[in-house]
Amino acid sequence: MRIDLHSHSSVSDGTEAPGEVIGRAVEANVDILALTDHDTVGGLAEAAARVPRGFTLIPGMELSCAHEGSSVHVLAYLFDAQHPGLAAELRRIREDRLVRAESMVHRLQDAGVDVTWEQVRAIADADGAGPPGGGPEDNVIGRPHIARAIVEAGAAADIQEAFDVWIGSGGPAYVARYALDPVRAVALVRSAGGVCVLAHPARAEGTLTGAVPDTLVDRMVRAGLGGIEADHPSHDESEAAYWRARAEELGVVVTGSSDDHGELTGHRLGCRTTDPEAFDRLIEPATGAEPIRSD
Repeated sequence: MRIDLHSHSSVSDGTEAPGEVIGRAVEANVDILALTDHDTVGGLAEAAARVPRGFTLIPGMELSCAHEGSSVHVLAYLFDAQHPGLAAELRRIREDRLVRAESMVHRLQDAGVDVTWEQVRAIADADGAGPPGGGPEDNVIGRPHIARAIVEAGAAADIQEAFDVWIGSGGPAYVARYALDPVRAVALVRSAGGVCVLAHPARAEGTLTGAVPDTLVDRMVRAGLGGIEADHPSHDESEAAYWRARAEELGVVVTGSSDDHGELTGHRLGCRTTDPEAFDRLIEPATGAEPIRSD
């Protein structure tokens, strides 16, 4: 049983539509996949429509959180997406993403980069950045869409250079965004009947050590965190071993996931997987939604 609990589609910052992600997961011999687009479940309906017999789709998302100026990501699964508190926060996050993206475009224009808001919106719309039939408030326009516009304008050779030169943290066009506190995010997802995993904890942008602080992880566990994504493609073996040990110490499960973004990450679905017993233990408390299987 091959279980991958972290993947992205073009509804946020992946390169393939949700249905294509399911097809690629099947090709990669993945049996259970969580679709975890950033701060939205907008791709879930399309993904669910492509689930074949013998395959399981786990409804999820990746919440982009912040702690003392650093980036912390929380993977959420099997929650009630209509829960009032959670739905309100997701709306606020999406609305702020739009404001942030427009501000970054203006900063790029001021710096002489020939990009327009209409161009960025067209890139996002072509990717399907938002649920079918959704309005502008549903769109999840992120920095990868802006980065592609920068490349199209000839101001960077590729997406990574666009981040490094222009829109990465500290760059001339970077704009901070609204984000949930990670402890509150965990508590909110749990109140919506979901379960949470701390994503790639050794890669927390903005921290002095590059990792999520241990004291914060302790607080997240007390709020209901169920797992730690120790086995992630960006973790080296010593980092993975450290976070496996922390998970055992804290009494939470260890997960392994690809964090696939399609072409951006080299189509790596299934390159890291979660043990079936750990998966069962993780989702056992979930009451907000059910895994999706084909009839």
